[in-house]
Amino acid sequence: QVQLVESGGGLVQPGGSLTLSCAASGFRFANYDFNNYAMSWYRQAPGKERELVATISGGGSNTNYVDSVKGRFTISRDNAKNTVYLQMNSLKPEDTAVYYCALGNSGTPYYPLLRQYEYDYWGQGTQVTVSS
Repeated sequence: QVQLVESGGGLVQPGGSLTLSCAASGFRFANYDFNNYAMSWYRQAPGKERELVATISGGGSNTNYVDSVKGRFTISRDNAKNTVYLQMNSLKPEDTAVYYCALGNSGTPYYPLLRQYEYDYWGQGTQVTVSS
């Protein structure tokens, strides 16, 4: 049973920074290669649909961001630790949401996954609140 555990959320003032982490565990099938698993961060604010924030290919070389976070957020991963990170700088009140990490088998280290239905595993979510 694959599990994703997020950490690092909390309350921060506008302009502040947070780093979210998501550790994957429980891989039991033979010949899995974490380099072939894309990972993403999604977020959902109250009354809004879940949106893709950032995504990263299995090998870590290809990333994508929603326009509203470009230049402020950075997604990265450490495959030796089966972990993905989201560094969030210059946070704004509109970044307030529950942040979820997601894991999906892309079959390649080179391309991220861009659609929710492509992800097989989801974390439980961590709350990020940006407020003064």
